[in-house]
Amino acid sequence: MRFNTQSVLKMALIATAAASLAACASKPKPNPDPGPRPGPSQPDRPYQPPPGPGPVDSRPIPGSSQDFIINVGDFVYFDLDSFDIRADAMPVLDAQAAWLRRYPNVRIRIEGNCDERGTREYNLALGSRRANAVREYLVQRGVAPSRIATLSNGKERPVDPGYGEDAYQRNRNGQTIITDGAR
Repeated sequence: MRFNTQSVLKMALIATAAASLAACASKPKPNPDPGPRPGPSQPDRPYQPPPGPGPVDSRPIPGSSQDFIINVGDFVYFDLDSFDIRADAMPVLDAQAAWLRRYPNVRIRIEGNCDERGTREYNLALGSRRANAVREYLVQRGVAPSRIATLSNGKERPVDPGYGEDAYQRNRNGQTIITDGAR
């Protein structure tokens, strides 16, 4: 039997290709580590996601304006044609004084407000007396007078734009506003 060179080359090429295919097929492919497998020491359990971040603290920052408004209160209310501090306003003002003593760098402005009844001039004067009544109450409880400014809005800045006694009652107020020094 005679083989020519071309036939031998073809046979060699076919044999090399077959050997290459056989080598690829017999080599195991690497698998990524599937992790620990359940066994007698680790029972099969359902998947539980890792714990997320802890609860978000939505409380206001101590010493901030929000802390003052939410935890102390920024409004006190007055009776019709009066600037006398009512009994229900005293706990709020006592809490304001305590908060202001705790944060001695905070400065405030007390705004006196009135309902829409009465003349502009009358309500400006009454708003001023209301703001000063709140100021004096806080000063008597240890807040330095130099930290407190006052302003009368009269009837110009109603909290409630409605009409009727409920709206009028909400508009007869003294509001304490933090102007400087809060966190």
